[in-house]
Parts: sequence; C-alpha cells; structure tokens
Amino acid sequence: MNFLNFLISGISLGSIYAIIALGYTMVYGIAKMLNFAHGDVIMVGGYICFFAVSSYQLPPALGILAAIVVCTVLGMVVERLAYKPLRQAPSLAVLITAIGVSYFLQNSALLLWSSTPKMFPAFFTVKSEDAVKNSIQLFDGQLTVSFVTIATILTCLIIMVGLTLFINRTKMGKAMRACSEDKGAAQLMGINVDGTISMTFAIGSGLAAVAGVLLCSAYPTLVPTTGSMPGIKAFTAAVFGGIGSIPGALLGGLLLGVIETFAKAYISMQLSDAIVFAVLIIVLLVKPAGLLGKQIREKV
Repeated sequence: MNFLNFLISGISLGSIYAIIALGYTMVYGIAKMLNFAHGDVIMVGGYICFFAVSSYQLPPALGILAAIVVCTVLGMVVERLAYKPLRQAPSLAVLITAIGVSYFLQNSALLLWSSTPKMFPAFFTVKSEDAVKNSIQLFDGQLTVSFVTIATILTCLIIMVGLTLFINRTKMGKAMRACSEDKGAAQLMGINVDGTISMTFAIGSGLAAVAGVLLCSAYPTLVPTTGSMPGIKAFTAAVFGGIGSIPGALLGGLLLGVIETFAKAYISMQLSDAIVFAVLIIVLLVKPAGLLGKQIREKV
C-alpha cells in the first residue's frame, strides 16, 4: 500500500504543478512570453486567502474567491505595465523584466506581511460526531487519502475540462487560438490582440490563485518565497509536456509530481529535485519540443 500512497501523493502534487503550468503554457502559447513572475502570483493568492479567512473571518469559499479576483486583476496590471510595452522587444528584455517583477512581488510581500511564516488554515475537513477529520481510511486503514488530495485532483480535472471547452467552444477561446497561430493575421481579421493577451494573463493568474490555495492547504507554511520553487517546477512541467500545449501541461505536471514523490520516497529527499531536472534533460534530448509539443520548422 505504500506504493499506492506515494502514487496518490504524487498525482496530487502533480495536479498543483499542472494548474500552475497552465498559466505558463497559455501565456507562452499566445504571447510567446515566459512570465517568470507567475510563481509569485501563487504566493499573493495564498496570502489574500489567508488574511480573508483569518483576519476578516470570511468563509473559505469567499476567501478563495477573493484570492482569484485579486490575482486576476494583478495579472492584468502586470501585463499592462510590465509586458505590454515590451511586446516588440527582444525576448531577453522580456525575460529580465519578468525576473524583476518576480523580485518586486516577493519584496512587496516581505514589506507588507513580513518574513514570519503563516500557518495556513485547514479548509478541507469534515466534522463528525467525535472529531474533525481531514482524511479517509481505505482498505482497513492501510491506505490514507487526505481530503486536500481529493480536492486537488478533482479541481485539476475540472479546470482542465473547463479550459479545454473554453478554448475550443467560445469566441474568446477561438481568438486566443488565432493569436497563437499568427497575431498579425488575427489583428487583420478584427481580433483585439491586446485584449486577448490581457485575458490570457488574467486566466493564468486566476488559476495561479487556485493553485496557491491548494498548495498552501497541502503544505501549510506560507512565506513570501512560497511560490518560487513550485513556479520553477511548474515551468519545468510545462516544458516537459510541451510548452504551449494544454494537455502537455497536464501530462508534464502529473509526471513531474509522481517522479518527485517517488524520488523522495525511494532514492533521496536531498536528490529529488536533481532527479526531476535530470529526467527533464533526458526527455528534451530525445524530444526537444517536449512530450506533446510540436516541432516548428522555420523557413529561412
């Protein structure tokens, strides 16, 4: 049963990575930008939800909603102020700006909320007659599955289905696909490219808020650097699955979470991150575009 426990934990962690990776892959697929500040939006979402529930005594559902709203607006503001003026700039300038925005958000959180760790409240619990339960026991207690794990996996599946339907069935989704193919041609066809890119940042940042709440629920310690490593790993997951591909973000996130969990369980806690990135290097040597990515040939 230990193997099954580790597998479920890996899928849960991978689901968080997949939700974060969707933000990276959508922004890159449409705007061809790498938003390395995305991980810090996760941290902001965690703090907003924490203070909404702890300080203002809002129900958890309203706290999560507040985090989504704030992060959505934050994503649009960051895109408008930091990335829009660099739309035609070299990719290196965009990359440096993204790193600057990341440090700005981290240091702003440090000034506003200090470096003292905050203990995130437990949202996913069930009250019984004699106690508050945060997990269920299966197979006569041999398998323990937390409610956070169940909520994380279900949320990931719902987001993936909803996002796929949005991209394929709605007018905005079709505009996003058109901008991804050719922004110049899309603009000639009457599509508001700037508005479409801004909406992409908004959706990605809203998803980051959801991922932040799930991450802090699974790993309750909240600090200004909470989103840094998960953000880097989620970017790795997006590249692993094929950046620009929504199914690739899901596949890459799940595989990354499972590999990391099994590496910690069976090999070494200290070497788990190194193993994850080593697997990424091996995959990219075999498939440079990622598992589900498409190799694009450029005409000279």
